[in-house]
Amino acid sequence: MSVLQVAGLSVRYGAIQAVRGISFEVNEGECVTILGANGAGKSSTLKALAGLLRPASGQVTFEAHRVTGLAAHQMARLGMSLVPEGRQIFSTLTIRENLELGGYTQDLASNRQGMERVLSIFPPLEPRLSTLAGTLSGGEQQMLAVGRALMAQPRLLMMDEPSLGLAPIVTGQIFQVIREIVAAGMAVLLVEQNVHRALEVASRGYVLELGEVVLEGTAESLLADDHVRLAYLGHGMGEAE
Repeated sequence: MSVLQVAGLSVRYGAIQAVRGISFEVNEGECVTILGANGAGKSSTLKALAGLLRPASGQVTFEAHRVTGLAAHQMARLGMSLVPEGRQIFSTLTIRENLELGGYTQDLASNRQGMERVLSIFPPLEPRLSTLAGTLSGGEQQMLAVGRALMAQPRLLMMDEPSLGLAPIVTGQIFQVIREIVAAGMAVLLVEQNVHRALEVASRGYVLELGEVVLEGTAESLLADDHVRLAYLGHGMGEAE
């Protein structure tokens, strides 16, 4: 069953068209990745879906409801959460306060359950709940950013470059969490520069170039595609891995 359907989505910044009439969908319990170089329109797509940018045209349907152009707080209440690029945590607030803000759409009982769930997913955060978020390492901040988004108990989690600036071991931990979230039935829409990592956790993907979808398919077919391998993985078909 489809959770998110995007049809003909376009995003503009004044005279500049960042996204040009793209269409895609995300189904229940699957991870879909959007791939592409810097400037391809990936982050603009997520921001438009999250209500941070107003689409210039197109239609967005979330769980059978037309949600095109709704504001960010409305999208969050409907069950769509974004883990933004660069984490964007509240550095002068504690870990606990950041998580509680993420759950502002939920009642107290749901918030308690959400807090327990997040701390079970990210155990390093539990003994440091009173710590200011700005003092955390980059990896811990990313854990907090993901945890904050999960506090809203979303039905679709959107993640913008979750591995950006992280050490390889922390990147591995974050992607393991993505696998577990998807296995538990949550839909994930992932934007990620690390194409190998993205296609390891995703079932399907779309490749954006200059704001347009130029390729789509299963993760396996994209990994085997000559254009993807040459443009994003650094080697062509038949070359050594």
